[in-house]
Amino acid sequence: MSTAAPSRISSAPTRTPTGSARRRGLDWRIRFAVLSTVWGFSFLLIKVGTGAYAPFQVTFGRLFFGTAVLAVAMAVRRDRLPRGIRTWMHLTVAAFLLNALPFSLFAYSELTIPSTLAGICNATSPLWGMALSMVALSEDRPTRRRVAGLGIGFLGVLTVLGAWQGFSGLDFDGTAMALLASLSYPIGWIYVRRTLAGSSHSNLSLTGAQLLLATVQLAVVTPLFTTLPTSFPLVPLLAVIALGALGTGFALLMQYGLVAEVGPTTAQMVTYFIPVIATAAGVAVLDEQLGWNTPVGALIVLAGAALSQSRPKARAAAQP
Repeated sequence: MSTAAPSRISSAPTRTPTGSARRRGLDWRIRFAVLSTVWGFSFLLIKVGTGAYAPFQVTFGRLFFGTAVLAVAMAVRRDRLPRGIRTWMHLTVAAFLLNALPFSLFAYSELTIPSTLAGICNATSPLWGMALSMVALSEDRPTRRRVAGLGIGFLGVLTVLGAWQGFSGLDFDGTAMALLASLSYPIGWIYVRRTLAGSSHSNLSLTGAQLLLATVQLAVVTPLFTTLPTSFPLVPLLAVIALGALGTGFALLMQYGLVAEVGPTTAQMVTYFIPVIATAAGVAVLDEQLGWNTPVGALIVLAGAALSQSRPKARAAAQP
């Protein structure tokens, strides 16, 4: 999602190794399916966690256990945290935009909206990203296909929200927070692309430091707005641990492996499977109600997102 937020847009610059260095372990399609499932179930885990703990506490636990997984991975690979005050300053902003803020918004949103709706809102992240990149990144020029995808995608959002009914029965605050969380991911990605692209540090080093900083941010905020729980119910606690260790730490490691093997374009296709799994999990496990407009709108959102992310085929080289 993203934990990305979830979107799950990579939170650090990606360097793809050559074919000879690519992983030859478990087939990438299986890992792709596992990653989709883990991130899709993250919204269910948030819902279960917020049933017993405050949203900030769920987010802090998620970041703490996610950071612990990356710390172990860094120790195994003998990777070090990045150096330089400038890099740490940029990572502090990235930690807020890509982790602390969206994770907290999703946790608060699921106090009042179903996990299925939160998962579908997460799928709008590529749409926000395309709209912002055309403004903020000079190399991303709008094309008819991408503009059409943007329009189709937001038509799907209106379908999910039931705009023709005047949004009746919709919790505006919760939905707005989920959409803002999805918007935060591409803003953070653009910031990282402008400030940390080409860094000599590894993806693992940058992301480990980023999650560490986000954990510190939540460690400061959480005591100010919450009180220490008087009890620790087991199932919600396990949900928070799984959300951090699997849905954040392990998922990021798996994402980097996929990017290294099949490239960022194919790896980012996982974004389009997350709302499907989140919806299925919410209905099957949490018995959440599902109107016809939710799956139909979700399909329209995914179609628009896929179209907005497509690139025209390169023109054939001119003959001499």
